[in-house]
Order: sequence, then structure tokens, then C-alpha cells
Amino acid sequence: MNSISEISYSEKLNWLRLIRSENVGPITFFQLIKRYGTATQALTELPELAKKGGAKRPIRIFAKASAQREMDQLLEFGGQLIAACEPQYPPLLRQIHDPPPVISALGHVSLLQKECIGIVGSRNASAVALKLTQKFSSDLGQKKIVIVSGLARGIDSAAHNASLETGTIGVVGGGVDIAYPRENRDLQNLIAERGCVIAEQSFGTQPQARHFPRRNRIISGLSLGVLVMEATPKSGSLITARMAAEQGREVFAVPGSPMDPRAKGANNLIRNGAALVESASEILEELQPARSRPLQEPDQPMLPLSNTPPFDTDLINEARPYILSLLSPVAVNIDELVRLSSTPPSIVLTILLELELAGRIERHFGNRVSLTG
Repeated sequence: MNSISEISYSEKLNWLRLIRSENVGPITFFQLIKRYGTATQALTELPELAKKGGAKRPIRIFAKASAQREMDQLLEFGGQLIAACEPQYPPLLRQIHDPPPVISALGHVSLLQKECIGIVGSRNASAVALKLTQKFSSDLGQKKIVIVSGLARGIDSAAHNASLETGTIGVVGGGVDIAYPRENRDLQNLIAERGCVIAEQSFGTQPQARHFPRRNRIISGLSLGVLVMEATPKSGSLITARMAAEQGREVFAVPGSPMDPRAKGANNLIRNGAALVESASEILEELQPARSRPLQEPDQPMLPLSNTPPFDTDLINEARPYILSLLSPVAVNIDELVRLSSTPPSIVLTILLELELAGRIERHFGNRVSLTG
């Protein structure tokens, strides 16, 4: 079986059930798929895995009826659900450390297969930055580059508006049916008609603050590179830039006046190694090596070629207390846990999987984990 393949309706329904179940995030999801072969089997194993991790009550598994209702609502709204193993899924997004197992999509999903550049920046943008954003977006669009942004005020809106005719993808923090901010409802509808709107969150979900960093990783994950136009030192745009760097994507920034606090974030990015650009042609020149390389799929297939060998239960039981003792409320890199414990990575990952399903650990960007509460 190839790593990229259509799946049946029933299996897609179970992919949705699995990722919507309690304590199952993208990394845990794909570890479960790798271990058990299908979401159907993984759902069967969840209660026992959570119990081994020390869960104090039974894990809540997303009901089949709820998954069917979500899929039906999305279909009635004109959208579709795309699983990470399917051909329509964005190939670059599939390569990141924690791709969304399923995404909801409205509009022209063929855009998800094209070369993209993310453009992000200040919501309270200057007139100069807005004009430059329109210029970059238009010029890149004329070179067959799809513009990705987050449908926020300011720079995001300018980027989308300037690329409606050439190709734009809006990544939203809630459900694909929810416009946020409300003033961008018409723009979001236009993108759904002429471009593509995608979401990781379920249909009907109102966006919350915790959703936006996860949305930002999708913006960078879709893109060959991310351009930061204007950003204050603590803005979400810098989170997107950091995620782009962690994902091995190029980071570009347009310099601004040191007198304008909205330029400090972009200027700091340049100081720390981001490429200073003043035109779309400079971006394309920097990206030429990446664009000429053949696309590489993940090292691990989304659908396993064979069943994973049995795990050494005795070794897992023996190592679990020590791994737990190494954890604290301060996030630590998983590679460090492997080194300190002298335990095979597969065993450490299995223990962390059980602990996460039990709700005892939390995952962080940068392949780090910490104890909850």
C-alpha cells in the first residue's frame, strides 16, 4: 500500500472520531495509526492505553453519531473533509512534525497542491505596509504562487484581497463556517468562491485564543516560505515565523523604521537571520533551490505497510516510572528523555503516548513535553 491513498468513508469517519477524542493530538494520532494500522483499531485500544498511563477515569471517545453529524454539516455547507493520507491533502503540510490528521476545506482544493508563500503581519498595519503587502501578493500571484494567510485584519486581509484572482488560501482558527473577525465575513466568502478556506477545528467551532498558534503552524506548513511584513515583538506573526523556521521553511522580512514599534518584530527577525527582502523577485530567487528539489514525502508513511511488531510490555512497565520521574511542569525535549533514560526511543514514545491519553502530559512545539497541572 502506498503512503498516499484514498480511504473508505467508514475509515475516514474513524479518523475524525480518533482526532476528536479526548487527549488525542496530531502527534499521538499518527503514533496510534503507525502502531495499530487503522483508526478503527486504534479507537478500540484507546481505553486500555489511557488506563496504562494512569487515567483516573475512562477516556472520552468521540461518538460515531457526532462524527457523522460533523461530516454531514460540512458537506451540506459545500465543504469536504480531507485526511492526511489522501491525495488532495497539501503535500508540504504533510511533511511537518504535527500535521492535522484531517482538514475541512471550502472552495478550490486544487490550490492546496500548488506552491504557496505565507504572508503575515500586524493587524493594525501602517498604510505603507498595506501597500507593500498588496504589491508582494500581486507580484507573487503573477508568478503562479498561491498566497496563504490567516484572514485576520490588516496584513492578512490585504494579502488575500490582492491575490483573489491569482490564488489564495485562508486558514481560519475556528470552523470553516465561522468568520473571524466578523468584518471579514465577505472576504472569507469570496475566498471560498475563488480560492480555498481550510480549518483544523470542527465545523461550527468558534475560534479561541489557543487555536491561533495551531492555525499559524498550518500557514507556515503549507508554504515554501513565510514573509513577515510588520510585527510587534510579541505578535502572532513571530510565532508563525518561528514555526516556519522549525519546519525548515524560509523566513523573509521587510525592514521598517526603528521609530515604528510595528517594525521591531520584522527588524529583529532580520537581525537573527531572516532574509531581508524588498521585492517578490528576491523571494523567488531565495526559494529557487527549494522549488527545484523534488518533493519528499515523510519518512514514515501515513498508512503503515505492515503491522507494527509487538511492543515489549515488560520493558515498558519497567521504564514507565523512571520516565515519569524525569518529567516536570517545565517542558523538556523528548530526545533528552531518551538520552537521560538510556531507553529505546520506541519505548519512550509509547510511554508518552499512554501518559498523554491519560491526560498527564502536554505536548509543546519543538518536540517537547511537560506534566499537566
